[in-house]
Amino acid sequence: MWKRLRTSIAATTIVPGWREVGTALQEAEIARLLGSPPRIAFGDIVRHPRLPEARKRYLDRFLAVYGDDPFLVRLLIESGRFVVYHLVAILAAAQDPARRETWATVGLLKQQLEQMGFASGRHVDHLIARLCAVGFMELRPAEQDRRVRILKPTEKLHAHDRDWLVAHYAPLTVLYPQYDYGLVMQRDPQFQVVHRRASVPFMAVGGKILLSATDMLLFFNHAAGYPLIAALLQAAMAAGDDPHVAVPYAHIGDRFGVSRTHVRKLLVAAEEMGLVKLHARGGQRVEILPRLWASHDFGMAGGMYFHDALYLAASRAYAAAATARPAAVG
Repeated sequence: MWKRLRTSIAATTIVPGWREVGTALQEAEIARLLGSPPRIAFGDIVRHPRLPEARKRYLDRFLAVYGDDPFLVRLLIESGRFVVYHLVAILAAAQDPARRETWATVGLLKQQLEQMGFASGRHVDHLIARLCAVGFMELRPAEQDRRVRILKPTEKLHAHDRDWLVAHYAPLTVLYPQYDYGLVMQRDPQFQVVHRRASVPFMAVGGKILLSATDMLLFFNHAAGYPLIAALLQAAMAAGDDPHVAVPYAHIGDRFGVSRTHVRKLLVAAEEMGLVKLHARGGQRVEILPRLWASHDFGMAGGMYFHDALYLAASRAYAAAATARPAAVG
């Protein structure tokens, strides 16, 4: 089985102000990777007066990608499955044919997964086979050595990845219209490759930011977990001031391709963590508690902070490549 994403008990329950301390360390690491301070401070995102509007934009865009496709949800929305797809996109973009150690092999993928806390090679092999069967990637012999097979994302995966990136940059366009995120929002395929290649040195700090949203790990670690909570929050925002929403287990299960029992167990676990309060059977009246709003926004803000830094790194690389290209031709 997968090792679940996790943090230490000390980080989540003992050390006061662990979020602030952790964020300061991550900001220092991102500044080192960028070679300059990040242009957006994490604290400014959390305190931004338009954050609820950005949340709505994000939920709407995310659910537009996954909300009407239960097959896609079951295929990719669970921490282990998502990380495999995500890493294949990054490793394939970053490989250098002249450097064998960078080739996007199954072995390199498993090595990266182990470093991120995932184990079980058989589950990786099974998921790769599934992603190949449904047309998201292929295993092809390397041109330099036909004995070695390389993971190659298909256009189907690239198109999904561009939609995923748009959803995750959409809230930044709400809070920071002074910055141009057009190369992502316009789904530029050349920039997508540069962006994914630029992600490689940021992977470790990205994992730390993900792990800092400890409450959200409950949902990331279960199939359809985040789409479920995203649909819950979207419904609550549409309802205005009423913190109670109806999310019938059978309906939400059908929407995301999971059983009503799976939905019930996930919401019961959320209730035990103080994130929601269940007032009626079958998901007919779910109260969203303040801790869920705060935890979701903290995690979303971390993602926005991280993606802005990545965009800055990628846009610099993209501009440098564009400047060098005419000289190379000449």
